[in-house]
Amino acid sequence: MPTPEFDHLWNYGDPAGTEARLRDLLPTLVDLDLRLQLHTQIARAQGLQRQFDAAHATLDQVERELTPDTRVARIRYLLERGRLFNSSGSPATACPLFEQAFEQAAQDDFYAVDAAHMLGIAATKGDERLKWNLRALALAEASTHPRTQQWAGSLYNNLGWTYHDDQRFVEALDVFQRALRFREAQGQAESIRIAQWCVARALRSLGRIDEALPLLYPLLPFADGYAYEEVGECLLLQQQAEEAKPYFAKAHALLSADEWLVANEPARLERLQSLSQ
Repeated sequence: MPTPEFDHLWNYGDPAGTEARLRDLLPTLVDLDLRLQLHTQIARAQGLQRQFDAAHATLDQVERELTPDTRVARIRYLLERGRLFNSSGSPATACPLFEQAFEQAAQDDFYAVDAAHMLGIAATKGDERLKWNLRALALAEASTHPRTQQWAGSLYNNLGWTYHDDQRFVEALDVFQRALRFREAQGQAESIRIAQWCVARALRSLGRIDEALPLLYPLLPFADGYAYEEVGECLLLQQQAEEAKPYFAKAHALLSADEWLVANEPARLERLQSLSQ
């Protein structure tokens, strides 16, 4: 399945800018399937801005125009409706939509992997998340399509966190190290830094602080707060509470600007503030 040109316009760090660029393309698309696909991505950009009502309204418009000939648009509609429900706190409503998308994407392994990867995030039971993450990874690794193969980096990350959440730290570390090797082969600096942070986080869970800290310190000039937080946690475990304080203070200052953390993890931010004093 060729990649629609508008998919290259995505900047997940700037959903408002992405939405504007996508809307600029609307008058140029005559093909119904492509136009509806574009609307699903506008809805996704709205959802990332937490404009959930507007995003659902955009998808309502898509749903009204779907036909038997708009097969890919239907798959993407299901994916984005599911993502909206999951992002707004309704994973139980999202999962059946992802399952439908997976079933309908049999001919398009890129979207099948997307659906399976979302089930690996949204499923409420740990064994279900693990099953879908492994299924998505197997599809990505078996694919002959380069675009689908690129899913592997994200899937290693998700699988690693599934293991980590289940306190299977040795397996988590192994998968995070695979993710780091994958990202290094890609050569994308930001993705490499994120993968390196994940390796360090798993090492901390295994009590291997002396190995974690050398991975974290080089990340600090580029950090968005998480690397500072992780250095602080490592120093705290080494009984260096005073040395940890400035790292926790910097982490609090940076992460307090994260709207998702403010809304969903206020206790985490309060803890950072208290540990910085």
